[in-house]
Amino acid sequence: MTDLHHSPHPVIFFDGVCNLCTGSVQFIIKHDPKQYFRFASLQSELGKQFLQQNGLSADTFDSFIVWEQGKYYTESTAALRVARKLNGPWPGLYVFILLPAFIRNSVYRLIARNRYRWFGKKEACWVPTPELNGLFISR
Repeated sequence: MTDLHHSPHPVIFFDGVCNLCTGSVQFIIKHDPKQYFRFASLQSELGKQFLQQNGLSADTFDSFIVWEQGKYYTESTAALRVARKLNGPWPGLYVFILLPAFIRNSVYRLIARNRYRWFGKKEACWVPTPELNGLFISR
């Protein structure tokens, strides 16, 4: 497994077959001109190992996870930590971190539960273009 503990870049683990999730990754890449983030699908070997090593369910891929400086963040906290590093108005969303997590995460979970129905699903994980390959640790 790639040594995430020594990575200078936060790693975003995402559901590689979810249209909303892969669209979010593409959005992050577009608004991350310094290429701060790296990516791995939860379905990849790295993703599965990460889930197992951190005691997270390997049966479901309904969380957006950010590994940053030796800690992992899930759900709305992960999304807000990413937003604060993007260019444009997106860092302003970090103010929502002040809301209790149970409120933020209830909205997050509603979207996560319905993401395939609302946004669709691919048969296989999204494959980045050759230009973006360097941003992906594992697919």
